[in-house]
Amino acid sequence: MTTYCQIKAKNGHILIPYAKWCNTFSSKLRGFTFRRHLAPDEGLVLVENGDGRLNTSIHMLFVFFDLGVLWVNSQGMVVDSVVARPWRLSYAPQAPAQYVIEGHPDILTHVQIGDYIQFESD
Repeated sequence: MTTYCQIKAKNGHILIPYAKWCNTFSSKLRGFTFRRHLAPDEGLVLVENGDGRLNTSIHMLFVFFDLGVLWVNSQGMVVDSVVARPWRLSYAPQAPAQYVIEGHPDILTHVQIGDYIQFESD
């Protein structure tokens, strides 16, 4: 069963209305690989068991479009962000994170490092 959530900034702005919750190895590995486009309202939340840098690193191999990426720690605070470019080997957060949010690059215009994120399930 696929679970979706809505991602909001603490100010109430909806960053991603339909984000897929990825907490299994296969769903995190698959991510957006081999997809050809991304709608502005789509995204993923890659979920780890706790805060870390290595386990929340991502790759962009076989991803054909830019992604707006937010790293969020277990307290819900954005600790890093980047526009991830296709075919790059790796991106790692500057600080430990538990969640990696991948979406349209426009999401980066609505949040900054230090802001807080809320996950709301259906």
